[in-house]
Amino acid sequence: MPRTIHVAITGNDEATGEQKAPLRTINAAANIARPGDTVIVHEGEYREWVQPRFGGLSDNRRITYCAAPDEHVVIKGSEVVSEWESTSDNVWKAVVPNCVFGIFNPFAEELSGDWVVRPNPRVEGPRRHLGAVYLNGRSLLEADSLEDLSNPSATETMIDDWTGQEVTIADPEWTKRRWFAEVGPENTCIWANFGNQDPREELIEINVRPSVFMPAEHHIDYITVRGFELAQAATQWAPPTACQGGLIGPNWAKGWIIENNRIHDAKCSAVSLGKEKSTGHNYATERQDKPGYQYQLESVFHARQIGWDKEHIGSHIVRGNEIYSCGQTGIVGHLGCVFSTIEDNHIHDIATDREFFGHEIAGIKLHAAIDVKIRHNHIHDCSLGIWLDWETQGTRISRNVMHSNCRDLFVEVSHGPYMVDNNVLASPVSFESVSQGGAFLHNLIGGTIRVSQELTRSTPYHVAHSTQVAGYGTFCCGDDRWMNNVFVGGDRDAAYSAHGIGDFLPDTTLGTSVYDGCDTSIGELIKELDESSEGDHERYFGRRLPAYIHSNTYVGGPTPFKREEDPTVIDRESAKISVALDEDQRGAILHLKEAAALDIPEVNRVTGADLPPAYFPDAHYENADGTPATFDTDVLGNINEADKRQAGPFATNLWNQETIKIW
Repeated sequence: MPRTIHVAITGNDEATGEQKAPLRTINAAANIARPGDTVIVHEGEYREWVQPRFGGLSDNRRITYCAAPDEHVVIKGSEVVSEWESTSDNVWKAVVPNCVFGIFNPFAEELSGDWVVRPNPRVEGPRRHLGAVYLNGRSLLEADSLEDLSNPSATETMIDDWTGQEVTIADPEWTKRRWFAEVGPENTCIWANFGNQDPREELIEINVRPSVFMPAEHHIDYITVRGFELAQAATQWAPPTACQGGLIGPNWAKGWIIENNRIHDAKCSAVSLGKEKSTGHNYATERQDKPGYQYQLESVFHARQIGWDKEHIGSHIVRGNEIYSCGQTGIVGHLGCVFSTIEDNHIHDIATDREFFGHEIAGIKLHAAIDVKIRHNHIHDCSLGIWLDWETQGTRISRNVMHSNCRDLFVEVSHGPYMVDNNVLASPVSFESVSQGGAFLHNLIGGTIRVSQELTRSTPYHVAHSTQVAGYGTFCCGDDRWMNNVFVGGDRDAAYSAHGIGDFLPDTTLGTSVYDGCDTSIGELIKELDESSEGDHERYFGRRLPAYIHSNTYVGGPTPFKREEDPTVIDRESAKISVALDEDQRGAILHLKEAAALDIPEVNRVTGADLPPAYFPDAHYENADGTPATFDTDVLGNINEADKRQAGPFATNLWNQETIKIW
């Protein structure tokens, strides 16, 4: 019979686990929990890495770990350091015995891996480590040397490595507070500048564990983790060509539910739905014989050989969490994220400290997001909101609110089909693509669009709703569908800064005019190919694919595709949109500056059955069960199944309001 196992700070690991005789650690419960059991953890702070030994057997026979109702339970990957001595110039020193760390000392481990850019692991100079020092829960930056800790100046601006531009620091005084460590054979010495605060009177913690809740073995399936605060793990850089560790994650399994948690202060990634080690682990960096692109391509085929399929991997749910203050990603995944749902999460302040930089940084960064649903998330103040890379197929990005990011949505080297519907994208750069096969319906776009070719990298596409590889190809761009969207305003100067350039890129526009020059049907493309005198392969190379664009609305500057059917252009020169946090800093308010009372037209209902199939996969815009996708649920959750509704993300007319609560 399923049982309930209790854990409490007052417990004892030799107890029975009953409510009157609780265990002391969550790991003790994890050692005995079996399919169908529930582990209830009572209020308090637990400093441990929970490593479940057993998983559930199905969605109905899972093992559930949850915080007791109305009780605050914190699981941390850190330990308290209270013994500090003053040296000079506001610098304090602590000596930590290495036995505190065991076999893993994050202050000795360098942050490294494929696609790390700064600090460059191949160039002599300062390094970054996985260690972290927290002052009253907030992470300090690592200093380049011990000397840098004495009398540091407040840094007013920093260079954003993603854009190359200077950015203003929100709290420049905090940049004075830094740490530096030296690891010896028996002790680790940590020096820190805490500003004008005395560490003996404050809470000072250091991270010591690489994870907080993750199995050590693979295929620990069907686990639920609910209602905790999970924090302060020394996670390593998580590229798609390495074992992707996280503060919490299933570690190559199926059917996890991670819901209603506060997850924060992972050195790199908070939630990992990612790759395991045997299919490649930073070979490009370690071996330096082939590019990371090639090793990533190989990892897809290696994964198929070890059982990467719907029966064994993925189908996770990550919902209702607040995820913030992480150095690389809020949610990361390659291969292991397939068939998953990511919904109702609040993701913010990811990679905003700019302590290190590489090409795998975003609020959500997924590779091989096959049949993944990303819906109704609030993502802001991230270097990049959502970045989908390689094999974005059957993916649905719906009803999300994104703002105050460097960039909102980037889809890279993917063939589709993927769907983007009923979102609000309000950052200066709304969408960038080095892909094809997208369908964009009923979105509100407040920034620029960039679409460019990639003719040097071929990536796989798959049999529909499967991990089975069907072929691979390059990216001529086009093969996108833009229908029933509303484009409002756009700040070109802000977009310049976000792109890190001094002039507007030729493949970037406000509106869909970026597709000018594309055909409008496969018939047109075939006619041009038939008239070409080039050979079978050569006549296709670099030729843009058709674009299917109609019934969009452009307000205050954005321009339509030259061959668009039924565009609506509204001359409202000062019209802009913006999104800001509400009073409790959790919700989002849409502001319609000079855009209220717009006469947004009604448009015809479009379903997946109305859309041409994606070019290379020859696959349709449909749900995971093969039925045509519908786009009737607006950003607020309202449903309108009528034959007509207004363009944009609102099922009913809200354009008469100047502010709208949208998340």
